Amino acid sequence: MSRNTMYESPCGPGKAALITGGSRGIGRAAALALVRQGYDVAFTYQSAREAADETKAEIEALGRRCFYYQATMQDADAPSAAVAQATADLGRLDALVTVAGVTRLYPLTETTAERIDEMYACNYRAMLLCAAAAAREMTGRGIRGSIVHIASTHALVAFPTDAVYGGLKSAIVRSTKSEALELAPHGIRVNCVAPGMISVRGPDDHANLHREWAEKVPLGRFGMAREVAEAIAFLVSDNASYITGVTLTVDGGLSLPAMPEDASPEAGYGWGKVR
Repeated sequence: MSRNTMYESPCGPGKAALITGGSRGIGRAAALALVRQGYDVAFTYQSAREAADETKAEIEALGRRCFYYQATMQDADAPSAAVAQATADLGRLDALVTVAGVTRLYPLTETTAERIDEMYACNYRAMLLCAAAAAREMTGRGIRGSIVHIASTHALVAFPTDAVYGGLKSAIVRSTKSEALELAPHGIRVNCVAPGMISVRGPDDHANLHREWAEKVPLGRFGMAREVAEAIAFLVSDNASYITGVTLTVDGGLSLPAMPEDASPEAGYGWGKVR
């Protein structure tokens, strides 16, 4: 894991947060949302160095301290290293948001041990290891902090080709509950956010390519990364001080129908005709 140079905030130290996968998309939006709440922020990125530089510059322009680290979160040592480095740089850790992950959808017949291991390491093991390291830091220092995990509506509703991805996202939802119970005596809250169809690159992301999917969302559009970030910021904030162990769905109503009205193969859902 490589580290950037230090920047001292003219505003002085405040609360501190670590976001994994914070250079762009939901992670970047979450970092900026927490900065607006007065947090200094550290974040990890895997390969998008230019985006990381831009995110750091935007945070510093808002007068808060920012550090970033290049890290491949599926490496077994990366999660605890990121938490340790962020705590050292920021001086404390009040919040952890685990965004880093990969989306891989493929038919069951194409599922291999290598594919399962990759998804498990990045989407589930890294989340748990980050939470464990953050919990050690918070409990050791007597910090009544907050942990927020990012799942997906794939954790709540089954889709074809997502047996691995959706299964691991479901595991995040379930693990959140156990973490919340275990850490509640320490005043540490653990919650989860399950985004649906989110435009992570900007308002025009997928606008033409997947417009027909957006129209299937009850609210009639894709969500924005900032809308997920506001849910994260709420769960971290004192406004959610009596909320722990929940999964907040941010999907425009996507997961509400038990079954789509049009389940024909032409609708694009992937089922409807027995082969």
